[in-house]
Amino acid sequence: MRWSSNKAVRRSGGRAVAALVLGALFLTASPPVRLSAQGSEVEVLAVRLAGMTAVTGLEQAMADSLLALVPGGARDRAGNITLTLGAGGGPKRLVACPLDEAGYVVGSVTDDGYLTLRRVGTRAAYPLFDQQVEGQAVTVFGAGGAAVPGVVAVKSIHLTRGRAAASDPVFTADNAYVDVGARSRDEVRALGIAVLAPVALTKRPHRYGDRLLAAPAAGRRAACAALVAAARAKPRVKGAVVVAFTVQSLYAANAGLGSVQALRGPFDEIKQLTLATRYTDTAVETVSLKDAEQLERDLVKWMEGR
Repeated sequence: MRWSSNKAVRRSGGRAVAALVLGALFLTASPPVRLSAQGSEVEVLAVRLAGMTAVTGLEQAMADSLLALVPGGARDRAGNITLTLGAGGGPKRLVACPLDEAGYVVGSVTDDGYLTLRRVGTRAAYPLFDQQVEGQAVTVFGAGGAAVPGVVAVKSIHLTRGRAAASDPVFTADNAYVDVGARSRDEVRALGIAVLAPVALTKRPHRYGDRLLAAPAAGRRAACAALVAAARAKPRVKGAVVVAFTVQSLYAANAGLGSVQALRGPFDEIKQLTLATRYTDTAVETVSLKDAEQLERDLVKWMEGR
């Protein structure tokens, strides 16, 4: 059974879809270096980073943002962002935070302007992982930094009415179709979209409860925010500390971290940052901003050898 969206709606689909997600798209752009006074530095950074997309292997835009946030940082040949704190003469340590997230790329474009998807970065974290995108708003990142809004189509209610639900196949990325309001391959191309363009859920970071943050990959983003804040605090580092924001961590060999170790090592100690999360690997993965702020304080002490 073909997965499709309502063709009658698609004639105005580009404008309709854009109206649905325009309010969230600004979060995918590089944040300004000056940080808002609303909340602690870690909190503001966590929300901003959670609003960005960095599909495994396609992390360049987020890496660009981090270069602006951590003066003195540099991009290595693998795409990692690294910064060395301290003057040496003591232990050489590495603290790393992964940038990437599980996501999708455009697998093909159909004659009538739909996009198909292929998952990248890792095998599904659990059997129903792909169902998070069914019927949801997504962003397709095209040429020249274009962020194109789209929606993942659902089965036609009219064509499936009366069928036993048990006979329906489980939704996977292999039977997903993305509607970006185009009606042909040429219209898709005009939007700047090509095969292998990254695709991810449109990010809408949400703060709720007792200073909790919900967003896809919220734990990773909050941990990276804590590391950015610790580096910007200008700690009096004991020895030398290499701060690394690594790419391609979800590939089997954790290629980004391996590259840092090969290019900048050996290290006396390696710290890989993590934070506890709830609803892990879902669209509403939740992390405590209090935990992220504590991590920033712990990192400063660790860098200073305390």
